[in-house]
Amino acid sequence: MKVLAAMSGGVDSAVAAARAVEAGHDVTGVHLALSKNPQTYRSGARGCCSVEDAHDARRAADVLRIPFYVWDLSDRFAAEVVNDFIAEYAAGHTPNPCLRCNEKIKFSAVLDRGVALGFDAVCTGHYARLIRSGDDVELHRAVDASKDQSYVLGVLNQDQLRRSYFPLGSTLKADVRAEARNRSLAVADKPDSHDICFIANGDTAGFLEQKLGHRPGDIVDMAGAKVGEHAGSHQFTVGQRRGLHLGQPAADGQPRFVLAITPTTNTITVGPRDALAVSMISAIRPTWTGQAPSAEWAGEVQVRAHGLAMPANVRVHADGLHVILDSAATGVAPGQALVLYEGSRVIGSATISAAQA
Repeated sequence: MKVLAAMSGGVDSAVAAARAVEAGHDVTGVHLALSKNPQTYRSGARGCCSVEDAHDARRAADVLRIPFYVWDLSDRFAAEVVNDFIAEYAAGHTPNPCLRCNEKIKFSAVLDRGVALGFDAVCTGHYARLIRSGDDVELHRAVDASKDQSYVLGVLNQDQLRRSYFPLGSTLKADVRAEARNRSLAVADKPDSHDICFIANGDTAGFLEQKLGHRPGDIVDMAGAKVGEHAGSHQFTVGQRRGLHLGQPAADGQPRFVLAITPTTNTITVGPRDALAVSMISAIRPTWTGQAPSAEWAGEVQVRAHGLAMPANVRVHADGLHVILDSAATGVAPGQALVLYEGSRVIGSATISAAQA
């Protein structure tokens, strides 16, 4: 099989490429240049598209003795990921840029270009498992639950999964690092990336203020009474408490949390923790990893990348999904991805548009 190995410059993608070579595939490494000026993105080892990362990816390809190229996808990344991130925050939502990057860049732009060049599959270092049965492919959680990335891959469709290759899905992260050392890969002990790669200094609020402008507004309680002021709603998400800096405590003395962000009035609504509890979620733009489920479906849903899956009943309709949770959840924000699971299997993903008690 002719395999295009997406090499970020980290240990996971390097070992994934190594395993593809060892399996006998014809492997070519590719690093994605996501900025016209990489110095404006993360530097050091905590991002995934810095100058250092490009050098690390090339060195790993040299060790593996595979061809290596750098593809400039900066324009598409800016349009599909960065601009989407800014627009979502401007709308009062909480987006997941890594999920959008997987959807629009790694498994759309890269895969499309790879297929056009004659490659059969794209190999990445994602922690997820693919189970193949004939022409059908199922996406499942990784064996290493602490590193499972199936949530951010739930946007992939069946055609994309057929051409995906995740060699690390059945391996623990500690074993991947040990394997990298045994293979003499210099990235064996490189820290994992945790930050948003296109925010150079890690200051998300500062980045958004630069893009959206200084937009102070009012903080109001559930009755609409002003209780404080904010320096920009983009600094907050539903469920957040830190950074509110409210002058007077609530009448009941309880801490207050962000309940809603309303861009049209530039207000943030706050209230007690129990007001965060929701049992009904609406979601739009569903994508399915295989055949869409029936109109009435029961399984589990997950609303955050590192959150827990929750039992739920889901109604699939023309405009999206209506989800009823078995038990109330907190911190559910518009813009987050809602991913459906049947056991370890990913069924699909949708974008949360609203939630209520």
